[in-house]
Amino acid sequence: MSGQVPLVDYLVLGSDPHLIAHECTSCGARFFDRRNACANCENDEFTDVDIPTTGELRAFTIVSMAAPGIEVPFVASVVDCDGTSVRGNIINTPPDPDHVKLGMKVKLATYKVGTDDQGTEAIGFGFEPI
Repeated sequence: MSGQVPLVDYLVLGSDPHLIAHECTSCGARFFDRRNACANCENDEFTDVDIPTTGELRAFTIVSMAAPGIEVPFVASVVDCDGTSVRGNIINTPPDPDHVKLGMKVKLATYKVGTDDQGTEAIGFGFEPI
């Protein structure tokens, strides 16, 4: 069997890859992980919402030391996607201050993380400069 699977369950693959968040039906707070209750207001009802695929780089760090097997340097970041903060790496650009700037416009991009023995590809996401 071959195909693709998302590395995280909030990444939707297909012709238009995007992220989905769980939005609190009471206060509108958004979370990517599963929640029993909203961390903001304690409500226990959520609805799924699509997150915009473009945003603005709000914070970043260039990581130069990581666990064995992790290629460095890489850029860890927080991107504001129309009010929703998304943590993801900046990809498809050199990981240095000449190419990564606060406020730069970015878009969601997917990439192959690895392939298992059956040929199934694990797909991750990051953000690349527009």
